[in-house]
Amino acid sequence: MAQQTDPAAEFKQNISRHIDEAKERLHSLSREIWTCPELAYEERKAHDSLVAFFSQDGGWTVDRHFKLETAFRATWGPGGANEGRVVHVGFLCEYDALPGIGHACGHNLIAEVGAAAGLGLKTLLENSPNFPARVQVTVLGTPAEEGSGGKVDMIREGAFEGLDVVFMAHPAQDDAPYLPDVAEHDVTIRYRGKASHASAYPWEGVNALDAAVLCYNNLSVLRQQLKPNWRVHGVIKHGGVKPNIIPAYTECEYHLRTPSRSELPIIKAKAENCFRSAALATGCEVEIEFERNSFDNILRNATLEEAYERNGKALGMEFTTDEEVLTNATGSSDFGNVSFVVPGIQPYFYIGSKALNHTEEYTVAAGDEKAQFYTLRTAKALAMTALDLLLYPELLHRLKEEFAEAKLKEERLLKGRQAEDTSKFK
Repeated sequence: MAQQTDPAAEFKQNISRHIDEAKERLHSLSREIWTCPELAYEERKAHDSLVAFFSQDGGWTVDRHFKLETAFRATWGPGGANEGRVVHVGFLCEYDALPGIGHACGHNLIAEVGAAAGLGLKTLLENSPNFPARVQVTVLGTPAEEGSGGKVDMIREGAFEGLDVVFMAHPAQDDAPYLPDVAEHDVTIRYRGKASHASAYPWEGVNALDAAVLCYNNLSVLRQQLKPNWRVHGVIKHGGVKPNIIPAYTECEYHLRTPSRSELPIIKAKAENCFRSAALATGCEVEIEFERNSFDNILRNATLEEAYERNGKALGMEFTTDEEVLTNATGSSDFGNVSFVVPGIQPYFYIGSKALNHTEEYTVAAGDEKAQFYTLRTAKALAMTALDLLLYPELLHRLKEEFAEAKLKEERLLKGRQAEDTSKFK
């Protein structure tokens, strides 16, 4: 009797081959984005490079400006089986850079991973007329992650409607199916006083710098009463003009973070008391402006994490077991907001360097050819994980159930926090 081959194994080999066949084009795409870093909502060259990549590949329907000027959508399908419900798989690309240090968070590689994974799965389906599921593949270009929350804007515009699952991967120092990205809301505080000669008649002035310093110190004192995994960090962006002029205007910027979005309102209320009390003590006027978009924590999905880890290990990934790495908060991402709308995963991947993100050294590493092997390996693991969901419908069902339960738990936590806050003022 002839030995039967595992169809999943053969399909996965083909995904790897299709991605490898496109590696020169993918490397060129990543390099184009890396060599011309652009800030949030200004990623026009990166956007055009990605749009050209999918337009030239053939088979994709490309919306050049999807919901936002520098966003795009490339869609293929549905293909595969002639009957049954269409499973809609999404891969996300980021491509904005950091001011001053370029692609120090490796978003050029995030764009490459999303493009490669989408291409690998689409090419497999294109060449598998008897594939047992009906599938639509979408690659979304999501601009302005760095501090602006482009994905939050896209959620408001309905960009993620109809997707069953989304995939993205982020460069780091290790391979990990999950690292704790936390909730974040950024705020700008402006103090307005009254200028006066600092030596001749200082009593005529109202010192806005004193207000900014008190604000900074208030928050520093507050830290003692904050939970160990809460974060408050900021800078005085404008502190005055000259030493002999009482500053009439100062400006501070703070980032407030908590492990769960349900705790974010608490730290915001505490911080706002610090901002306002500094104004009251100095006689200044205060303006508090929270950013339009806040970032949610990532809603974990163990089903997706386990599937990704299995595929990663099959490709030779060595996932970190360092508890300090796995439990300490990394940063915040608007992918967290997406994870509350659509089940998804954002694993982290090693790029051949132990340099830290948001440093000049990481910018160099993100553009190094050595990063290419690890980037494409990650894309293969994402596409293979998507394939598992298509071949084994029980996996897709399980991840959706897990998503619904996790989301409900978070919503209950948020309502509980809000009820606690209301009861304090009765």
